[in-house]
Amino acid sequence: MQKRQKEAIRLLNVWDLNPIWDVLTDEQKSEVQSQMEIAKYDKGAIIHREGDTPTHMRMLVSGKVKIYKENLRQQIIRMLKPYDFFSYRAIVGGGGYNSYAEAMERCVVYELNKACFIHLLQTNNAFCFLVMRNMAGDLGSQEAKTVSLTQKHIRGRLAEALLALKQSYGTDEDGVTIAMYMSREDLANMSNMMTNNAIRVLSQFAQEGVVGVDGRKIKILDEEALMRISRIG
Repeated sequence: MQKRQKEAIRLLNVWDLNPIWDVLTDEQKSEVQSQMEIAKYDKGAIIHREGDTPTHMRMLVSGKVKIYKENLRQQIIRMLKPYDFFSYRAIVGGGGYNSYAEAMERCVVYELNKACFIHLLQTNNAFCFLVMRNMAGDLGSQEAKTVSLTQKHIRGRLAEALLALKQSYGTDEDGVTIAMYMSREDLANMSNMMTNNAIRVLSQFAQEGVVGVDGRKIKILDEEALMRISRIG
């Protein structure tokens, strides 16, 4: 269930969370603060669906969100971390969303309505430039991932996925356990492979001493070896 609170943000100002907002004028910051909403999504909630008409640009404040396509099976395109933007490309490009966004755990999301977002793009060149640069970075990452998924062996794809999770979410206090506990199905969907193949390759990595596995917890024990597997594909 989604709960949205139509209230001014009191605990955290949005411009303290992501530098893209720093370029707004004081008047524009006041406008954003009056228009921004706080949305809370439970685990498994769909934030937007493919084909939906965009209504808000969003920034993840806490929790984890996956962006995916639904074809013959689910393919995870991006894993979002706090303060990442999403749901805005369809606003800029027009048309509906071309993917799904789903909460992987309880999430808090700041949502700015479409009209206010477009007004900022039209009236603040610096803000518009930063949004376009952010979009270009996302597109570049997706293109690189597409090439990787079509050219690498399944070992290389899974190694790349594990390294990407560590880069995005960091590790627990032990310094080796990835601070993101994914199901084997989600890990397979992120690597574009069948779940049984993901389980088999992960077991191989564990036998080789590259990773340690404890349920959904995965420890990267030999990062250099994992990077080498990712490179050679």
